[in-house]
Amino acid sequence: MFIDIHVHPNFYEGIDRGKDIFALRQEGLNIHKNSIATIQHVKNQMKCAGLDKLCLLAQDESSIYGQPLVSNQEVADLINQAPELFFGFASVDPLTDKWEEELYFAFRELKLNGLSLNLSKLKIYPTDPSLRKLYEICLEENKPILFHSGCSYEKNTISKYSHPLEFEEIAANYSKLRIGLEHFGWPWVKDTAMLLLKYQNVYADTAALFFDSASEFYQSLFTKELELTWVERSLRHQIMFGSDNPRFEQIRMAHALEKLGLSEETLKLIKGENAMAFMGMTHD
Repeated sequence: MFIDIHVHPNFYEGIDRGKDIFALRQEGLNIHKNSIATIQHVKNQMKCAGLDKLCLLAQDESSIYGQPLVSNQEVADLINQAPELFFGFASVDPLTDKWEEELYFAFRELKLNGLSLNLSKLKIYPTDPSLRKLYEICLEENKPILFHSGCSYEKNTISKYSHPLEFEEIAANYSKLRIGLEHFGWPWVKDTAMLLLKYQNVYADTAALFFDSASEFYQSLFTKELELTWVERSLRHQIMFGSDNPRFEQIRMAHALEKLGLSEETLKLIKGENAMAFMGMTHD
């Protein structure tokens, strides 16, 4: 199974609620030259990239925007519309009231597979005391957390809050909490690799913010900044394919991954088996 662990459904058909929310979602992701994507278009993109499943991320930064950009219910609605295509991660804003109730609802009633957070946007560190209850709920419910890590193209984000090293204390203190660092923590990829090597509960996705060519950027990331042997010998059980679609095209990133020269066993892990383990699911 080939899974994209990092997809934003902000512009998907089925959760379109008019021009105002469309404009707000564009502002929130800092993506402006786009239109509504039909589910058939999504299927076509997946087919071209060879993908079997997408993990759709809710986006709740209500303390900034006054409402979730993509609610947990909307992600659940998309999954119900096409369960053969989608997994889903919840999002809550811990700076607002009633986030605990919403998180339990997302996990227990909506059956979402994990939690997605961008602390560089909320401007709080992973070690902030306000997040302790959130970590405890994820442990209680056996749900992973996918954190934005490294640089963000979204507006009004401060990267120091999502530097990979800021997550080490959480990885150490919550050893049974599965933590995913998006974008491989770029540009701090060696710091991310260190965390993966040191903590088995830390994962990273491949949605690195490339500049022009996905293939050239992956070659630089995995053969120059890191060594391909590091992936093959030490990190291959903790890396997950992620695209950050719609910001980047899945087909280019999928093909770039396949051209790296990794073994078939390692590709199987990165393409899907690690994502299944991250979500606490058995793979086919």
